[in-house]
Amino acid sequence: MTFRPTTLERAYQLARGGECRTVSDIKQKLQAEGFERIQDSLYGPSLTSALRKLCQENFTGSVAADPSPEPSPAAGD
Repeated sequence: MTFRPTTLERAYQLARGGECRTVSDIKQKLQAEGFERIQDSLYGPSLTSALRKLCQENFTGSVAADPSPEPSPAAGD
């Protein structure tokens, strides 16, 4: 038997995971993962504020997650 988290549990996982920058990003990801009734599950200013704060604290973004290496000086310069 495979355990699937509730919509609310998964929303918190996504907020802490660093992939989502906003609550809208979380909702889009949940929809893509097949969760239903997302608006009903993630309703209210306190919940939205908590998720937003977690997103801001944990968002890594593609630039931070994969920084470009510093160019090395050419040999013989």
